[in-house]
Amino acid sequence: MNRTASSATTSVPGVERPVASPLGAPLAGAGRDPSATWALAQALIHGRHHVSPRRLVAPGPDTATLLDLLALAAAAPDHGRLSPWRFILVPEGERARLGEAFAMALLDRDPGATPEQLDAAREKAARAPVLLIAIARLGAAEPDVPAAERLVSLGAALQNLLLGAHALGYGAGLTSGQAMRSPRLAALCDLGAGEQAVCCISIGTVGSFKARSWSRPQPQHLLSVLGAPPAPVD
Repeated sequence: MNRTASSATTSVPGVERPVASPLGAPLAGAGRDPSATWALAQALIHGRHHVSPRRLVAPGPDTATLLDLLALAAAAPDHGRLSPWRFILVPEGERARLGEAFAMALLDRDPGATPEQLDAAREKAARAPVLLIAIARLGAAEPDVPAAERLVSLGAALQNLLLGAHALGYGAGLTSGQAMRSPRLAALCDLGAGEQAVCCISIGTVGSFKARSWSRPQPQHLLSVLGAPPAPVD
């Protein structure tokens, strides 16, 4: 499977970063048939599903591909153009420190945690070949966009990233937990005022497949009409 994602790049101090291409013609318009694009979008979105970090193995995306995926994240809606989120890459050499932060966060919550439980907490940092931490920026900003809207932007960025990874043939998933709110993690990640760790993003090759045991909500159950009585649930 070809997993190469390419884009134009420009030099900035210390890193090569993708630059968005100029907006082209609309995907669907006069004289254009949207059916192929619509079918592709449906296949991509419906085909994506959570893959546990336990089932992700090497290889993961390389640096250039990861930057391309983050360029997709940067296309998320962003009221006020605040860029109200960022990502922290946790390389292999820093996984032990992250694992220790997870373990100490557990011990802070539960002083009676067993050595086995602490080892399990540490192991969570060592699973996927590519591990990111999503950080929400919810502090004072101008314009003063509400925190809820900023979290919506982060959610859209995460979905773009997950869909991009899926399109390249990788598995990916989000994981969270009480450690995300721990001062231990905040200190490790050097979080600023108003910043909050939200979740981890794991990306890699799917080492084993697991059948999905649940169904997604039916669209009619997600929609109501203002002024109309609630629709009966099937």
